[in-house]
Amino acid sequence: MRGLATLIVLVWLAIGALAAWQRGYFSTSEQNCASIGTTFVTVVAGPLNYMGANPQVDCGDLPEPSE
Repeated sequence: MRGLATLIVLVWLAIGALAAWQRGYFSTSEQNCASIGTTFVTVVAGPLNYMGANPQVDCGDLPEPSE
């Protein structure tokens, strides 16, 4: 049973990674909170991406570190 659950999770994440790759999230050189977060939630959403989900992350105004 555990092996089946692991297989389902791996297939779910692989489908999400495929969706993120098709949207070009892995080829962008921009490294910020929004792009990394959007890539992450797209992978986690898995097959839901192909059912109309298009997760986006907006980090808003993040505080800057003091100097």
